[in-house]
Parts: sequence; C-alpha cells; structure tokens
Amino acid sequence: MASRDDRPFGSSWSVSAVWFAASMLIIIGAFQFFEGLAAVLKDGFFVAAADYAYDLDVTAWGWLHMILGVVVVAAGWAVISGRVWARAVGVLVALLSAVAQFFYIPYYPVWAVLIIAVDIACIWALATYGRSESEPVY
Repeated sequence: MASRDDRPFGSSWSVSAVWFAASMLIIIGAFQFFEGLAAVLKDGFFVAAADYAYDLDVTAWGWLHMILGVVVVAAGWAVISGRVWARAVGVLVALLSAVAQFFYIPYYPVWAVLIIAVDIACIWALATYGRSESEPVY
C-alpha cells in the first residue's frame, strides 16, 4: 500500500471531497432531523404556500424527515470510517435527501434549494472517489 505522500495529486482532491461529502451528510442529516422534529412537535410551525401541488400531512412529513436524517447521519459516519458500501448508501441517501427537500420548497425555498445543491455536491464527491482510495479517510 502506498503512503499518502506517494499517491498521485488527484487522490488528495478526492479524499478532500469525500471528507466534505461525509461532513455535509452528517450536517444535513442533523438539520433534517430537527426540521422533522419541529414539524412533529408543532404542526402549525410550517405553513405551505397557497395552492401547492403536493399537499402532505406535516406530521407524516416530519417523521419522514426525522428517519431520513438519522439514516443520512449514519451514512456520513460510515463514509468517514472507510466502509466501501457507505459510499453507495451515501449517494442513495443524498438523492433521497434532495427529493425530500424538493417537497420542503414551499416552506423555506432558499434553504431547500441550498440543501439540494449540497446533496448534489455530495453525490458527485462520493461517486468520483476511486476504489484505490477506499481506505478510512482519517
């Protein structure tokens, strides 16, 4: 196994990108958990724009976000620990997070679009991380 100093220049970028992706997955998951918790504890906290095409029950939406948030945080920790399967799970949960944020757009549009963009960056970072670098990133 090559030491970190013997690796080609590109691999340091991919390791940094995976650190970014794992960190963002943990942060996004925590935010989603607390968004869901707010929706479960107080239904009237989130008010959608009038005539929104997708009429979702706020409590069910909150539970969905809480569960997804826990899974996203777990995927982020698994990516940091170097689990090869965690990259695939990280891509999947980042995709699910982006879809869940799509339904969040009528409540807080700027925040939802920002999280969707970060989810896309995480997907890119996890998808471009090579097999030769699939050791723990610590």
